[in-house]
Amino acid sequence: MSAQGRWSDLGPRIGSAVVLVAVSLAAVWIGGAVFQGFIALACSAMVWELTRMLDPAMRNRAVPLGLLGGAAIFAAVYLPAIAGIALLLAVALIGGAVLSRHRVILVLYGALILLAGYEMIALRAVSVVWLLWLISVVIASDVAGYFAGKVIGGAKFWPRISPNKTWSGTGAGWLGAALVGLGFAVTQNVTLALVPMSVLVAFAAQMGDIAESAIKRRVGVKDSSGLIPGHGGFLDRFDGMLGAALLVLLIGAWIGLPQGTF
Repeated sequence: MSAQGRWSDLGPRIGSAVVLVAVSLAAVWIGGAVFQGFIALACSAMVWELTRMLDPAMRNRAVPLGLLGGAAIFAAVYLPAIAGIALLLAVALIGGAVLSRHRVILVLYGALILLAGYEMIALRAVSVVWLLWLISVVIASDVAGYFAGKVIGGAKFWPRISPNKTWSGTGAGWLGAALVGLGFAVTQNVTLALVPMSVLVAFAAQMGDIAESAIKRRVGVKDSSGLIPGHGGFLDRFDGMLGAALLVLLIGAWIGLPQGTF
């Protein structure tokens, strides 16, 4: 591939990323109902994209399912944790029930979308720094992996599912995440356990990306939608965040998050 072709998507990708980061950070900083609405809207878009991808014949149900998912996330944060999570899982099951094909995929990945959105709102309620850490880990992993994969290349990470991902990019993503974890551990007086945890979160983000790639290959589409120039759809942009947020949810529920001044 020529140098020009290799970097042909960089301009639109950067432009869209700048807008997304600006809007996301503004919502994170404001918090409260604004952030909850932002997450609910993003998750609504992802459920809409997922439904259209999995069952084009039922695409007329994509908008209602998307709206239901967003409303469930907004409502779940006001319920006790068990009840909120049960509500989100029930919505995912409803989504699977109304499709004519790929029902299990919609239930599983739909639950991932909703639970990840729920966890991001929960993290923001605990501390804005925790949420900024999660976002920084995913962004650092993605950016480091993208440029290392473009510049270094090399052996493919999982060629059958995601032929553009390389081991060099994967390793660079882990390194970027570790540096972010170290930075937050030092500046926020958190135990250094945050460093390996950041690497695990980066790996979960990469698996979220791989999972979405597998779905797209199964249904024969390149992008989840065309809503974001240079990135495809919301699922294409936030698939990694879904995996990362779900892992943080599980870690927090199982052993708790590292202690510090967060």
